[in-house]
Amino acid sequence: MLPALTVTPIGVIRTPYVDRMSAPRQAAAAAGVRGVIELCPGRDLEHAVSDLEGWDYIWVIFWFHQNSGWRPKVLPPRSAGKRRGVLSTRSPHRPNPIGLSVVKLDAVRGLTLDVTNVDMLDGTPVLDIKPYVPYADAYPDARTGWLEPLVGAKDPEPGFEVAWSDRAREQSEWLGPDRAELVARIESTLALGPQPHPYRRIKPDGEGMLLAVKDWRVRFRVDGRRVVVDAIATGYRERQLEFPGDPSLDVHRAFVARFGR
Repeated sequence: MLPALTVTPIGVIRTPYVDRMSAPRQAAAAAGVRGVIELCPGRDLEHAVSDLEGWDYIWVIFWFHQNSGWRPKVLPPRSAGKRRGVLSTRSPHRPNPIGLSVVKLDAVRGLTLDVTNVDMLDGTPVLDIKPYVPYADAYPDARTGWLEPLVGAKDPEPGFEVAWSDRAREQSEWLGPDRAELVARIESTLALGPQPHPYRRIKPDGEGMLLAVKDWRVRFRVDGRRVVVDAIATGYRERQLEFPGDPSLDVHRAFVARFGR
């Protein structure tokens, strides 16, 4: 029997994602999304980050703190409906809930690291940080296991083109400062493929499809390798928007007043 190990986080990461359903499945699907790693004071970590600013990308080793168990077989988004052994996947439901992501390092400010392309939940404990070394960490010709017969030797498969209808573009522009993150999430998710899957919150919607992004709903249709975003809608029901005293719903109320449901 192997002994138990004790792991102490060196900090946490702050991100826009407050729940597991809203977080992207890979850092590659979080292009442009910003986060901040806050390292713990009083542990000499301000010296540990010396020279880190010279690297463009870093590995972040973290703890899936919202997981309560693990599954020996899981259903990845690209598994063609077949369950796979968890150790042959990037699923968060692991025997030890340890995650590994490459993020872009934008700045080092003392015990604060500004990063981009984050796919972790807000408040995720950070266990370690290592520099990304291209010649040592990238093997572009490596085999891709069970993915290879599904998407070819190169992963990911060619992305879908994402286009916006005039109405959807008008709606997104109306959102103002909130637009950039929402648009980035919509485009990065749909570029991976429009197939219905619970992990990416996509489901059929009449003759089209519906994507859930946080508390917004996105109606879209598919034409070959082209995905057209037709409209954006609030994710709140009418009776929820009528509930007084919640200012966080003001933007949704104004959105419905402007564009309807």
